[in-house]
Amino acid sequence: MRFFFFYIFALYNFFALPIILNIETSTKNCSVSIAENGKIIALKELVDMKYSHAEKLHPFISEVMKEGKVSLPQIDAVAVSKGPGSYTGLRIGVSAAKGLAFAFDIPLISVNTLQSLAMSIQFESGVVIPMLDARRMEVYSAVFNTDFEQIRTIEAEIIDENSFQKYLDEGMVYLLGDGAQKCKEIITHPNAIFIDDKFPSAKEMATLSYEKYIGNNLEDVAYFEPFYLKDFIANKEKSKL
Repeated sequence: MRFFFFYIFALYNFFALPIILNIETSTKNCSVSIAENGKIIALKELVDMKYSHAEKLHPFISEVMKEGKVSLPQIDAVAVSKGPGSYTGLRIGVSAAKGLAFAFDIPLISVNTLQSLAMSIQFESGVVIPMLDARRMEVYSAVFNTDFEQIRTIEAEIIDENSFQKYLDEGMVYLLGDGAQKCKEIITHPNAIFIDDKFPSAKEMATLSYEKYIGNNLEDVAYFEPFYLKDFIANKEKSKL
């Protein structure tokens, strides 16, 4: 009898659909989703130019839990956008994710911010280049093919008229993200297609976090840190005369 109950419990865990909480705070978009088996069941997000993530994140988590009819003890894992992106935004998201993973003894998953941004569009040929604003004419970017496989490393680069020339000469190039908006007047190649109003979202994170969960591609909760790409430089206070 004891073996029978153990067998039933093992079968339940094998066939149970994993529920993952996804957190995205790397840019102006504060975004949270609940996904079951990689499918979104609740999503809450807000693009806020004031970066009010510290105030919005935990209420958003509570709201998606309520909408998805899920409680925190039912979560199988928590996923967080790992960067690159806003230093403060990444710290807020990672701190919340690590706190939940530790408190409920569940796995922590990290998701490539630029990859999830790339997955916000569908295209049949060419490449997609997600770009995040890094001040002035600098952006964080990477290049992905039609299967959303990364084919160029993530870089912090200053945009000029020759940026991404290799890819533009070969075919269609889709540029999106808040970093792409300031490049429209500089990158004028006929193969350049700019997609407006796209930010990294917990919606696209769902597929990636599910794949990592199934593949047991997890982070060490104690030692995981965001991928900043560049060191944080605080603005120096102007001297008073």
